[in-house]
Amino acid sequence: MKRIAASILLLVSAVACSVPAVAQRENRSIGENSREAKRAAKQQQKYSKKQTKRQRKAMKKYQKQQRKANKQQRRRR
Repeated sequence: MKRIAASILLLVSAVACSVPAVAQRENRSIGENSREAKRAAKQQQKYSKKQTKRQRKAMKKYQKQQRKANKQQRRRR
């Protein structure tokens, strides 16, 4: 009888101790998710800036080609 009571008490205490550990893991994961979200936002911003720069560069290149083509047409006339 004492063994059963002791084992039940041990089981209950083990379950009670494991609940806060799960809550701590969840809180940690929330913090990690926050960090991951910030990191992802930063990467997205970096990618966006890079794309904008590429687009600007391509636009300049296109404009230069247009100026050059117009200049050559004027020379032919």
